[in-house]
Amino acid sequence: HWFNAHAFEPLTSLMMGISAMHSVAGMVLLFGLLAGYLWWRQARYWLLALAFAVPGGMVLNVALKFFFQRARPVFEDPLVTLTTYSFPSGHTTAATCFYGLLVSYLVMARPAWSVRVGTVAFCLTMVLLVAFSRVYLGAHYVSDVLAAMAESVAWLAVCITAISTLRRRREGKTV
Repeated sequence: HWFNAHAFEPLTSLMMGISAMHSVAGMVLLFGLLAGYLWWRQARYWLLALAFAVPGGMVLNVALKFFFQRARPVFEDPLVTLTTYSFPSGHTTAATCFYGLLVSYLVMARPAWSVRVGTVAFCLTMVLLVAFSRVYLGAHYVSDVLAAMAESVAWLAVCITAISTLRRRREGKTV
């Protein structure tokens, strides 16, 4: 409620932009760009992990929303009005899965510590900005975005572990 009562420009427009960039349409674009990059780099196992992690995380999120059926915050003068369920945050789920996979790939693929540290800082900042934007705009409670991050990290760990196991088994059979 504090953010709704103290909303101001240009912060509101910035939060709307960050939120829009991580909507379904924005995530499809980001997903396509990263998929194209992984295809170009011939990182087929990472491409497979991306194909499971981001769409799978979004499907898991929808299932959890219908399981919990938590209503969204209500304000007299809302910044955004949504009719879907609140818990957990879909935008935060998608961002955490996407940036989590991106940071995992780049930390493994790039040996330079400066690149690794910069990548971790950038990806963490983006996830936190998306989560903050959803709370600031009044679309979610803090617990919604925290649950989305926890759900996504767990799902991402399952996906990366499964794809890594697949890669190791396939490579072990050809040696």
